[in-house]
Amino acid sequence: MSSPKEMDDTSEPTSPPKNTYNDPDGGRQRFLLELEFVQCLANPTYIHYLAQNRYFEDEAFIGYLKYLQYWQRPEYIKFIMYPHCLYFLELLQNPNFRTAMAHPANKELAHRQQFYYWKNYRNNRLKHILPRPLPEPVAPPPPAPSAPAAPSPAPSPMQYNNMTAKNEPRNMVSTGIDRRKRKYVLLSSSS
Repeated sequence: MSSPKEMDDTSEPTSPPKNTYNDPDGGRQRFLLELEFVQCLANPTYIHYLAQNRYFEDEAFIGYLKYLQYWQRPEYIKFIMYPHCLYFLELLQNPNFRTAMAHPANKELAHRQQFYYWKNYRNNRLKHILPRPLPEPVAPPPPAPSAPAAPSPAPSPMQYNNMTAKNEPRNMVSTGIDRRKRKYVLLSSSS
């Protein structure tokens, strides 16, 4: 059996190590650095740069990308300004995507798809959020009461000539009216 003194030594809580690092700003600097890095992932050109410089071959970097997935939680997502970064962060978990982004054509494809998404985002969102209601059937207008219509006589050629010449100033030029008098003739005919 062990002595009571030995039992007291094991039951005492161990004190924390004296050389632990305490952030002077409470983790604010780390938070901002990780936020900035995650948001840089919204840029396909930056992802291409990381692939070209073989960052995706480093296991520690892959682990860091897995660690950064905490940004998808609601308490952190509210700080994200570029939501595409979370989509690319999810894609970067796949080794095939990481190797494909080393090729410039794939970078351009991702950039083009991102551009078209932004270009059509509002219209696509409105299509799904505010579906158009079905048009209501419009009743045909009620028929007018039938009254015996008197046949109207066809206008004579003289009536056609008077109707067009009345409102057109260029016909006055052909009739020989002076340009200075034309304004007076138009004003007097309208009143």
